[in-house]
Amino acid sequence: MSDKKVVPFAASKLSKKEQIATMFNDIAHRYDFLNHFMSLGIDIMWRKKALKLLKSLQPKKMLDVATGTGDFAIMANKMLNPDTITGIDISEGMLSFGREKINNLGLSDKITLQLGDSETISFPDNTFDAITVAYGVRNFENLEKGLAEMLRVLKPGGKLVILEFSNPTVFPIKQLYNLYFRYITPLIGKWIAKSQAAYSYLPESVKAFPQGQEMCNILTNTGFQAVTCKKLTFGISSIYCASR
Repeated sequence: MSDKKVVPFAASKLSKKEQIATMFNDIAHRYDFLNHFMSLGIDIMWRKKALKLLKSLQPKKMLDVATGTGDFAIMANKMLNPDTITGIDISEGMLSFGREKINNLGLSDKITLQLGDSETISFPDNTFDAITVAYGVRNFENLEKGLAEMLRVLKPGGKLVILEFSNPTVFPIKQLYNLYFRYITPLIGKWIAKSQAAYSYLPESVKAFPQGQEMCNILTNTGFQAVTCKKLTFGISSIYCASR
């Protein structure tokens, strides 16, 4: 893992957190489409696999951190049918798209999206049965602080499920992945979302993020138990599951 802090806008004086919020506000209008387009729809399968790990728990109260436009929260509601899901995110632009989507689906009584920071979660200790994060932890300004906050608001016996990009190591997937991420992804971002910076940041942030056993060790050192890592599609994504 690199010690250098990877940020969307290298020349900016804003903190990583402020830059991430600005970046997602800028691309909110095309975010959902680009997610599915650039992963060829495989991200939907990855999300379902992650949520299946919570089925036996039958969570009643869920928190979706870095919820974005609420896609993962909507899927969690459909698959797990909890009483309530709260989604938090630092980008008001993403949340406003999400609220509109949730309203149109008639789910406003079950899913609530609110402005919130992973490092200072505004809920009491032991509030949630399950916490999910899809493609958000690598954007945390302080990873350990964010994980500790999620541990704090999780009930004893509750579960955390993190879905995040990782770097494949198998030939030729590794080479094709690097080529796609480094050269093609920024071009698609520039063309569709009008933001090359956001989609140049993506491969850099994945490369710098702790993965596999290293990420499992960080979760364990934070205080989580029964930490597991499952690689998906040649290691392009990984699911980390941990209990309190």
